[in-house]
Amino acid sequence: MELQINGQPYAVAPEWRDEMLLHVLREHLGLVGSKFGCGVGLCGACTVLLDGTATRSCVLPLGAAVGHELTTIEGLARDDGQLHPLQQAWLEEQVPQCGYCQAGQLMSAAALQRGNPKPDAAACETAMAGNLCRCGTQQRIRNVLIKVVR
Repeated sequence: MELQINGQPYAVAPEWRDEMLLHVLREHLGLVGSKFGCGVGLCGACTVLLDGTATRSCVLPLGAAVGHELTTIEGLARDDGQLHPLQQAWLEEQVPQCGYCQAGQLMSAAALQRGNPKPDAAACETAMAGNLCRCGTQQRIRNVLIKVVR
């Protein structure tokens, strides 16, 4: 099997087909930016982009990702090494505290930006509602969305 991740092909043994994508990313391919949080797709820490759509990788069987373009947090920055505008704004706004949820938060924000270049406040709230942050950085995340996405 072959996966397209961050613009690169990755070979994965067929035995991994029924494993969840998150486990394959982290354990088999060494792409550890996506985190294991709840394991049932509710917290958003494992969010990746599947053809540009925010997707919970902890509940997506690997086989369902074959033939699709995957983007992980490792692939969000531009090819020239520049941070994605969301990543730069994240740093400027000092969003991260513990950092555990940040990859998933960024991927959900990137999906919002790709699908709706000028979202209103309600669209921002809806897009980010499934990403939990125990540190309470939601207001800083909202500030970034207002600054960069809107």
